[in-house]
Amino acid sequence: MTDILLRIKDDMSQHSAAPVPTPASAVAVAKRGDWWRDAVIYQVYPRSFADSNGDGMGDLEGVRTRLPYLRDLGVDAVWLSPFYASPQADAGYDVADYRAVDPMFGNLLDADALIRDAHRLGLRIIVDLVPNHSSDQHEWFRRAVAEGPGSPLRERYHFRPGKGANGELPPNDWESIFGGPAWTRVTEPDGTPGEWYLHLFAPEQPDFNWEHPAVGDEFRSILRFWLDMGVDGFRIDVAHGLVKAEGLPDLGSHDQVKLLGNDVMPFFDQEGVHEIYRQWRLILDEYAERKGPEGPSSEGRWWETGGRIFVAEAWTPTIERTAHYVRPDELHQAFNFQYLSTHWDAEEMREVIDRTLEAMRPVGAPATWVLSNHDVTRHATRFANPPGLGTQIRLAGDRELGLRRARAATLLMLALPGSAYIYQGEELGLPDVVDLPDEVRQDPAYFRGAGQDGFRDGCRVPIPWTRTGSSYGFGEGGSWLPQPEGWGELSVEAQTGVPGSTLELYRAALAVRREQRDLGAGSSVEWLRAPEGVLAFRRGEFVCVANTTGESVAMPAYGRLLVASGEIVHVDDEAKVPADTTVWWTTVVTA
Repeated sequence: MTDILLRIKDDMSQHSAAPVPTPASAVAVAKRGDWWRDAVIYQVYPRSFADSNGDGMGDLEGVRTRLPYLRDLGVDAVWLSPFYASPQADAGYDVADYRAVDPMFGNLLDADALIRDAHRLGLRIIVDLVPNHSSDQHEWFRRAVAEGPGSPLRERYHFRPGKGANGELPPNDWESIFGGPAWTRVTEPDGTPGEWYLHLFAPEQPDFNWEHPAVGDEFRSILRFWLDMGVDGFRIDVAHGLVKAEGLPDLGSHDQVKLLGNDVMPFFDQEGVHEIYRQWRLILDEYAERKGPEGPSSEGRWWETGGRIFVAEAWTPTIERTAHYVRPDELHQAFNFQYLSTHWDAEEMREVIDRTLEAMRPVGAPATWVLSNHDVTRHATRFANPPGLGTQIRLAGDRELGLRRARAATLLMLALPGSAYIYQGEELGLPDVVDLPDEVRQDPAYFRGAGQDGFRDGCRVPIPWTRTGSSYGFGEGGSWLPQPEGWGELSVEAQTGVPGSTLELYRAALAVRREQRDLGAGSSVEWLRAPEGVLAFRRGEFVCVANTTGESVAMPAYGRLLVASGEIVHVDDEAKVPADTTVWWTTVVTA
């Protein structure tokens, strides 16, 4: 295996692109071993980012060509959603081969070129890892079904005999997150109905049995494969789901999805997952101790030393339980979904902020803030609607209101201590596309349980780069999901250089965040007196004010204005902060 990998690497070296000039400041930030503590990380959904070959589907070469845009935006790293070989039953989260790139996205040479170019630009690359389940087309699972009952490969998944006189009932009452039962019955090689297998998501995504040692061995090998390729970390899909309660007990409740996030479930957030991550952390720490080449030849090769990270997608009942995943010997970050789910309300947000910082402080981990991703309605649309509709919404709401709140919410998030994640297109103020025709939808959850909570396609519509063109610059062959009319007016081209545009607001905020030493890393904020509905806090020489009300408020002008999501009016020593607006100040006033 090592010889094969070395040959692949040699081939990739010949394929590599020419060097790309890198700002010294970007490399200086990237060199820090603890870069992740205050990093801003940009999520790329590859199929919807940029299409290089005109087939209507985004790909790795498309991402690679747009890396300078991400550098200039001011982010520190790029997280790539899955690009592995997959039948695409769940947009790549059903992996058939964890060491191969799906042809729709390119090949391993393209992955290597992307990683190398990112590093030259001072960007790190984080890849998605999907350890809870595989595709039903994975070699292990196909052989397990083909070999019939008693096959050793069935022990690597959760195969069980059914209940009832003839095994016609599922082994327990667990329900799939995508709707319907969490079990599917296989047809045995002799043509008879046979055992059932567990899938917490789509039937095409059978869950691994992490009690079997071969599963752990395989994923430790997969980690090393991609670390040897040069990646800087992994986002762990369903990090809370790997271990199931012993005996797979009945839950005894219907509508189980409604309980998620409120209770510890027998299939989520079990204590056994933490031992898995302790083992994985040893591997990353081993790579962190590796040294790159010495002397002049090492210039620009900062990524070979240290700084690899794990970030967990862990939906837990409480922030305190999320903190268990980021103890010093486990993972580095865990998405703060409680914050993502909070309404645009000052009191609610302050409570979540305080609880988050308090929970993370004892384990020494940074808070990890997020407002949007590929699984939830974009926050420009969530905030356009009344509270209480959840994180998947099929209503456009008040577009102007939603954008105003989204811009303010982003500035608030970027002002908080810790790391922050940006989902592609939110820097353009993109709303969810809520009126996609049913026949074009591809979210597997839409086709189960009468389409309930299956509206993730709306946040996955390919992003616009130019004002015009068959897909607004996404590619020359249209786009795999239809883009709405007017998409071009939200494009990168339309917003670049335009004062007050959402894109320029993000660029300005990220530049200030990098320059201001009191932004980013840290574990606390100093709350200031503020009117009801307004959040105000100080961090050293930095002050953030967020007005979540529908009316303008008068606040002290704390110093020099850095960035604001809306237009601020100064009157003597006061500042009039408009409705749904966030302002950054520095108390250091320069001449």
